[in-house]
Amino acid sequence: MVTLTINGQTVQVPAGTTILEAAEKAGIKIPTLCYLKDINKIAACRMCVVEVEGSDRLAAACDTPVEEGLVVHTNTPKVRKARRVNMELLLSQHASYCSTCIRSGNCPLQKLANDLNIHEMPYHVHVARGYTDTSTPLVRQASKCIKCMRCVQICEKVQTMGIWDLAGTGSRTTVDVSGNRTLKTSDCTFCGQCVTHCPTGALTARDDTVKVLDALADPEITTVVQIAPAVRVAWAESFGLTGKKAATGKMVAALRRLGFDYVFDTNFSADLTIMEEGSEFLERFTHRDRYHWPMFTSCCPGWVRFIKSQFPHYVDCLSTAKSPQQMFGAVAKTYFAEKIGVDPHRMFVVSIMPCMAKKSECALPTMRDACGDPDVEAVLTTREMDRLFRSDNIQPGDLPEEAFDSPLGTGTGAAVIFGATGGVMDAALRSAYYLVTGENPDPDAFTAVRGNKPWKEAVFSIPGAGEIRVAVVSGLGNTRKLMKALESGQGRYDFVEVMACPGGCAGGGGQPIHDGEELAGKREDALWKLDQKATIRFSHENPEIQSLYQEFLERPLGKKSHHLLHTDHTTWEVVEKGIWLDSN
Repeated sequence: MVTLTINGQTVQVPAGTTILEAAEKAGIKIPTLCYLKDINKIAACRMCVVEVEGSDRLAAACDTPVEEGLVVHTNTPKVRKARRVNMELLLSQHASYCSTCIRSGNCPLQKLANDLNIHEMPYHVHVARGYTDTSTPLVRQASKCIKCMRCVQICEKVQTMGIWDLAGTGSRTTVDVSGNRTLKTSDCTFCGQCVTHCPTGALTARDDTVKVLDALADPEITTVVQIAPAVRVAWAESFGLTGKKAATGKMVAALRRLGFDYVFDTNFSADLTIMEEGSEFLERFTHRDRYHWPMFTSCCPGWVRFIKSQFPHYVDCLSTAKSPQQMFGAVAKTYFAEKIGVDPHRMFVVSIMPCMAKKSECALPTMRDACGDPDVEAVLTTREMDRLFRSDNIQPGDLPEEAFDSPLGTGTGAAVIFGATGGVMDAALRSAYYLVTGENPDPDAFTAVRGNKPWKEAVFSIPGAGEIRVAVVSGLGNTRKLMKALESGQGRYDFVEVMACPGGCAGGGGQPIHDGEELAGKREDALWKLDQKATIRFSHENPEIQSLYQEFLERPLGKKSHHLLHTDHTTWEVVEKGIWLDSN
C-alpha cells in the first residue's frame, strides 16, 4: 500500500494506482475528458492536471502513478488556469454549435466548459473541414473532433478492427479512417462502439428520423413498427424514468402517439428465429458430414460483416436464418399484409433497434424477399426513438400502458433474452431439446451460457442427439480470439453465438449514451428477469408462432420458410472492403 495526501486528506491505495483513481477512492472529483478506464489513459486533453508538491510541472492524474508521501492539490489557481486554457484551446478547434448538435445536453465537453465557467472565447476559432458522408450508418463530423483518441482505443483495444487512426502532422493532426480509406471503403462493422464512447458529436449514427416522419405523414402508407428486445430495458434512461414509468407498455403507447398504425414486438420474430435456426442446427448436427463446423448464429449484422471481411473461409458456417428484424419485415409484408388486406408496396416497416449495424442490414439487396421492396425500410436506434418522442412533446412516463398489436406482438421469455449475450444460445437450446425429445427441459437448464463473462463454453447433453459443445462470445476482440482458437484447433464447438458489441445488444451502439458508464450488464440483468417472469418461456409454445406455421409457413425449414426467412450469405460480397453489393 502507498500513502499519499490529496487536498489535505490522507489516502491509502495499492502501488500502481494512479492519482485519478486514488482521488476517486477518496471521493475527490478530478475532471476528465479523454479518459476511459482501462482503455484510454493517454493524458491527451490535460483536463485532469493536478499540482504535486516538489514539482514545477503539472501532472496528468490519469496516467501518473502514486508515490509514497506524495502531496497532491487538485484545484489550485495554477491548476484552474491550466484547465481553463486547455479547454479554450480545444474549443478553438471545435464547432461549438451546441443548439443543433445531437449530443447537446449529453456532452462531456459542453458540461466541462460550463463547469470551468467559460462563456466567451479569447482565441480565433478555426475548425477542421470535412465531408459528411451519410451513405453509411456511421457518420463522422471532423469539425467536432477533439482528438481525444477514445474512438481509436475502443476500436483497437476492444473491437480490434483498427478503423480509426491519427492522420496529418502538427496543427493539422486529426483522427480519421486508417489507411487513407473512407468508412465506405473500410471493413468497419458499424458496431457503433466508437459512437457510444465519443465525448462529442464527432461520431454519430446516421439520423433516419426524417424518412420515418415522412412515412407517418403520408395517409396512403400503412406504417408498422417493431421494437427489439434490448430497447425495452434502455429507452427510458434518457427520460430518467424507472420502475412502472419505464414499462414497455408506455413505450408502445408513445409510438402510437407518434402515429404508427401498428406497433409490434421483435420478440415475436425472435421466437420465429429460434424455430428456424434451432431446426437448422438439428438438421446440421444430425448430418455432420455435410457441413463445415461449427454453426454460428447470424442474428448480429455487425458479426456477419466481421466474419465476411476477417474470416471469409468460415462464412458457410453461418446459420442461413435471417435476423429477427428481417424475419419480421418479411412476415409483415406477406402474412400480416394479407390478413389486413394491405398492398405490401404501400406498407412502411420501421425497426427500433439498439444497434447501428441494423441500418446497413436492412439495405442489403438480399433482404427484399416479401414483395421486391426492402422488407424493412428504416431502422431507428433507441436514441433516435427517444428524440422523436421529445420532438412531439410526448411524455411517455405519463401515458397509460398499452399492449402490442396482434398477431405479430406476442413474445416469450426465450425471445426477450435475445438482447443479452448468451440469450440466443439459451433460447435455441430450450427449443432444440424439445424438437428432439418432444419434452420441455427445465428453462433454466442452460445457465452456463449466461452472465457477463465475454467468452463462455459449455457442453450439454440432449437425449437422442448426444453432447453439444457450445460457445458464447461478445465483443469483436473476444470474437477474434475465438476464431483464432478455432483456426488453430484449440477450440472445438458445435454451436457458437456471437454478438459484436460487448455485453450483446444490451450494450449496442444505438443505445442511450452515459459517458464513463458501461450499462450492458445492468440491462442484461433486467432482460433475464423478464424471462423469469414470463408466462411462456419456450419459443415453440408461442401461440402466434404456432398459428403462423399452421396458417402460412407450414413448417420450419419448409419451402415458404426457406424463401422468406433464410438467406444465402455467399451471394453478396463486401466489395472494396465496405460497400454492400449483390455479387450478381
